[in-house]
Amino acid sequence: MDATSTPWEPPLAGTEVQALLGALDRLRATFRWKADGLDAQGLRTTVGASSLTLAGLLKHLAVAEDHNFAVKLAGEPMDPAWDDNGWDDDADWELTSAVDDPPAELYDLYDQAVARARTRIDAAVAGGGLDGPVAVTGPDGEHANLRRLLLDMIEEYGRHTGHADLLREAVDGRVGEDPPPGWHPVSGDGWRWPQR
Repeated sequence: MDATSTPWEPPLAGTEVQALLGALDRLRATFRWKADGLDAQGLRTTVGASSLTLAGLLKHLAVAEDHNFAVKLAGEPMDPAWDDNGWDDDADWELTSAVDDPPAELYDLYDQAVARARTRIDAAVAGGGLDGPVAVTGPDGEHANLRRLLLDMIEEYGRHTGHADLLREAVDGRVGEDPPPGWHPVSGDGWRWPQR
């Protein structure tokens, strides 16, 4: 199997940067595949007593991409896509409001946030590498580095991709660890594979 049929697969013997970015992109692709191609009803499906939905996860991970790689990495404000939000009244606004958003908007919101994050990450790698300090600091004023932000995002995706596994299986039985070779999102047109 060549890399063009599975562009999300990290290199087998890459550098630390390639391994971290590859792991993150594989999780992004797997999550996107789990959420892909659903109508509003499919995106609103819940499992058991949980109110978590794939719609909410799409919006939540879009927020996480912009918050981690705009605010925490670059010290920049969130993208204007988040200007009209309800966080003042609901700390989980992105999770709860997403069930009212049209699927095409959710897919585009997520895809565009990932694209913005990749651009910022690439610039940070070029500018200071994994050890380069980022804008966010700890309680003692020490700046985190890019490596820490990437590992935090990998953890975030690991948690929510597991949630997406359960939700997607409940919608239509889709199971699997990775997207099938040759997969490309059928929903939304903003998804782009990284050129690494």
